[in-house]
Amino acid sequence: MARTQEYDLGPHTFPRGWFMVADADEVTRTPKALRYFGQDLVIYRGESGRVVLMDAYCPHMGTHLAKNTTSFVIQDNTHVEGDNIRCPYHAWRFGPDGVCNQIPYFNGPIPKAARIRTWKAVEKYGVIFTWHDPEGAEPDFELPVIAEWDDPAWVQWKMDHLGQVPIHPVEILDNMADMGHLGPTHGAPALYFRNEFRDHVVYQYQGGTHRFLEPGAMLETETWYTGPGVLLSRYMDSQSLMIITHTPVEDGLVQAWTALLVRSSNAPPTEQDISTARAYQAESTRAFAQDFEIWTNKAPCFQVLQIPADGPYNKVRAWYKQFYHPRALAKTMQEQVNGSHTIRGFPDARVSAA
Repeated sequence: MARTQEYDLGPHTFPRGWFMVADADEVTRTPKALRYFGQDLVIYRGESGRVVLMDAYCPHMGTHLAKNTTSFVIQDNTHVEGDNIRCPYHAWRFGPDGVCNQIPYFNGPIPKAARIRTWKAVEKYGVIFTWHDPEGAEPDFELPVIAEWDDPAWVQWKMDHLGQVPIHPVEILDNMADMGHLGPTHGAPALYFRNEFRDHVVYQYQGGTHRFLEPGAMLETETWYTGPGVLLSRYMDSQSLMIITHTPVEDGLVQAWTALLVRSSNAPPTEQDISTARAYQAESTRAFAQDFEIWTNKAPCFQVLQIPADGPYNKVRAWYKQFYHPRALAKTMQEQVNGSHTIRGFPDARVSAA
């Protein structure tokens, strides 16, 4: 696995931003072990419905809070009480703020060190997101707004789990500038292509033919990353919206998911509408799997051997570096790339496919 340091991205190993950590449906009163950002974590849903995400180990003696099935804390169904979690070893109880609020065999003052680091957990769009910041500060940008999610005419997605890929996420972000792979990899050569950078968001506008479309028909997308870990792509026929999320597990290893929102002709959608939407998502996932296979088997690319006909890889990587540096430098780094960037001699706006 290639490391952040080898790409010269900045002093932080993992980037600042919003990242997916779980499907909302898989978070229950049974605590679940996770590992992201080189950290062991535990996630659970309290009795109020609140999602709690915290470091995995009890400060008392280092017990993993989720990896146990035999303790009587588990068998007696006291593992999660209210929105609290009990350690399966000695039953110390921790609130959703990570602070120990009960030691069942001790009535004295609870040590101040009896606390566990908690992580921000936001439930949106059927997903649990967390905010990661090496500096430990609150979010300096918000998750993207997906108005279609609450529109009764749209079929809500169920996330496809793509598994882990041994690649540094910067090479996934390279796709935003990679006009050249659209034809050879996806069968959809671009007829126009442009990138735009606006502070913590990078956009890709492209359109072209596709080998499975009617002659002359255009496949056009507006795609954008909000921060380093959440991509949305709107198909310009206004009938579907794709999400791709990827989250660092270790330095040079990521977990990825994808899904598709699909507009139906009924509100609410019928069973047939839902079935059709799931079929569209399966096709979308297969297209993304073409990238995934290449990423899984390629050598690291620390420096793109760039030619004039390539997209602006250097600009995407320069934009991406802001998330690996102290946030005090973010504005300066954004100003260095903000604006529209094109490919020399290649159209940057819609042209006819005929």
